[in-house]
Amino acid sequence: MVSRLIELLGKDKVSTSASDLEAHGRDEGYPQTAKPVAVVYAESPEDVSKVLELAAETDHAVIPFGAGTSLEGSLLPLKPTISLDLTRMNRILEVHPEDFLAVVEAGVTRKQLNERLRREGLFFPVDPGADATLGGMAATNASGTTTVRYGGMHANVLALEAVMANGELVRFGRPVRKTSSGYDIKDLLIGSEGTLGVITKLWVKLHPLPAEVHTVRVYFESIADAAQGAYALMAAGLPVARLELVDEQAVAAVNRHLGRDYPEKPLLLVEFHSSTPEAVQAESAFAEELLRDAGAVGMDTAKTAEERTAQWEARHEAYWALVHMYPGREYLLTDTAVPLSKMPGLVKYAQDLMQEMQLTGNILGHVGDGNFHTIIAATAEEYPKAEEFSKRLVSRALELGGTATGEHGIGLRKMKFMEAEHGPALAWMKRIKQTFDPQGILNPGKILPE
Repeated sequence: MVSRLIELLGKDKVSTSASDLEAHGRDEGYPQTAKPVAVVYAESPEDVSKVLELAAETDHAVIPFGAGTSLEGSLLPLKPTISLDLTRMNRILEVHPEDFLAVVEAGVTRKQLNERLRREGLFFPVDPGADATLGGMAATNASGTTTVRYGGMHANVLALEAVMANGELVRFGRPVRKTSSGYDIKDLLIGSEGTLGVITKLWVKLHPLPAEVHTVRVYFESIADAAQGAYALMAAGLPVARLELVDEQAVAAVNRHLGRDYPEKPLLLVEFHSSTPEAVQAESAFAEELLRDAGAVGMDTAKTAEERTAQWEARHEAYWALVHMYPGREYLLTDTAVPLSKMPGLVKYAQDLMQEMQLTGNILGHVGDGNFHTIIAATAEEYPKAEEFSKRLVSRALELGGTATGEHGIGLRKMKFMEAEHGPALAWMKRIKQTFDPQGILNPGKILPE
């Protein structure tokens, strides 16, 4: 197999080094690892086509690989596998400021794109924290801190090109804000975790940089009060751009990890974007009044761009802060989302359950979307108990009309919930997979349980 790959693509695009195989046989959040047969660094759609055609001929699996920041085991090989790394396909092909549109290859990262867009006063809003590739973000339907205002990848990808299992390059969608033409296969590929096709190019929606930004940290005595405060903001219809919950354990870890001195209480991180100082002042003043009525005991405003950057750095570093506080443990992340009115109750349930089961971890997330994360730092002996915690929390979310995952995806870890969540729709998903990938070479064994 390796010699065939080198013959087709050239030696500089194929690696079997131990470090490359190890790096491409894992993701950031799943405990097991497995090495692929080889790593291919594709540089064009033609390279991708050649790999898929050879994989079909030799019965090898293919797993697309970007920054490797997924969390649910999507990148783990389950049979002889070629890891198809797309990071060399990292060109920003076109920027059309007048249409608020950019065309990028799949290996472009969100920070790379936003650095390029500064000169036009535009930005790409989807911010999952990690500097992921846009192709990988589309494959997992990534979202993040700004989703409450700007939407996730579904809302910000207008069209895409993908290489299908038979090696054919196909464009799905049109680079326009709306269309009623045909089946929306583009959105079917977004969130498919590389199981239906390999995304190689994207037409993405851009937004003007906000003229006015107001960011505030709001402290509460309990996580239940903080969650209820978040609901009050959303129920008031305020144009919130970011609304994040961070519990007291996460604040303590961040203080230690980054050398901050934030009060170690549950907090909301709130941000407003507006076009005028008057509008943002009025919105933020109303928000602060609502939050005090909901039980806020303190507020700190980020007065400069540097302070805002530091605040969001603290949010994004919350996971790594916990890792550094408990080195050597295994980390289990559970990502659920429920209808907004059910979110405060589920947050409280998660905290109570963590305490009841005597587990160490934290709670944080995008509560403006009804979505939050729990991170358990478990010893080897505690890991089965952490898995039981995750199972009970997801089951409760499903009972409340929610979902097993708001943004991390299914991968391997969440497959056990698919039947309970989707019922008869699961059989139709399997038919779609069979139609798109009849030989089962595209990231087999993920999303759909046997």
